[in-house]
Amino acid sequence: MLSAAETFFGFIGRNAIRLFKGIHDASLLINNTFYWAFLSPLKGKPIRVKATIYEMVKVGYNSVPIVSVIALFVGIILALQSAYQLKRVGAMIYVANLVGVSLTRELAPILTAIIVAGRSGSSFAAEIGSMKSAEEIDALVTMGINPIRFLVVPKLIAMMVMLPALTMIADFIGILGGFLLSVTELQLNPYNYIQQTMNALVIKDIVTGLIKALAFGIVITIVGAYQGFKVEGGAEEVGRRTTASVVTSIFLVIVFDLFFTMLFYFFA
Repeated sequence: MLSAAETFFGFIGRNAIRLFKGIHDASLLINNTFYWAFLSPLKGKPIRVKATIYEMVKVGYNSVPIVSVIALFVGIILALQSAYQLKRVGAMIYVANLVGVSLTRELAPILTAIIVAGRSGSSFAAEIGSMKSAEEIDALVTMGINPIRFLVVPKLIAMMVMLPALTMIADFIGILGGFLLSVTELQLNPYNYIQQTMNALVIKDIVTGLIKALAFGIVITIVGAYQGFKVEGGAEEVGRRTTASVVTSIFLVIVFDLFFTMLFYFFA
């Protein structure tokens, strides 16, 4: 019978091995994905343009309605919450500053990423996982087709292009929501609100949000692909990996958001 110490250290060892294997597999996936996405086109093996455009439509165009509605509501909520505090000191015009800067630097990128992670990142994991379960991935390899180049690269390029574009839409719609509430309910002058927003925002605020969105797009794609390739069973395993992809994507999006926020705060 194993002692308590052997059981304890055995538990630690098994989980450490599982962790390091996961890191190794993820590193290989990242290396191969970036090779096929950015280096192989220079060697005469271009990306699949039609597949990439198709993924852009799924990731970007089809996500515009839900992103726009949520951004509009978030802009209204921000304006209300800001006004709740600022009216006490008679500085209601600064609602424009808080709405504009908060959306462009933080809320628009992270909320858009979370929406896309739940909507598209999960579909990446489900699609690849279903193909893995049905042995279609093995069939691609047998035919001499690299599954990462065939499946992952179009998704990565689409996400890198469309997530910043969706973030820009969320910026505009969110600021519009704050504007509409401010000029109706809060009785602020429309011209003054627009002028205050333009004075508060600088290019760095918008660029900061777009850089975050680009990083979030890469994270969501890699996590979805990784979980899809890890499927080793039937429908139940596909569902479990799909759920894991959403949870892991959201967690890593927040971690990367913290990293970039600290980076831009101290060095930008």
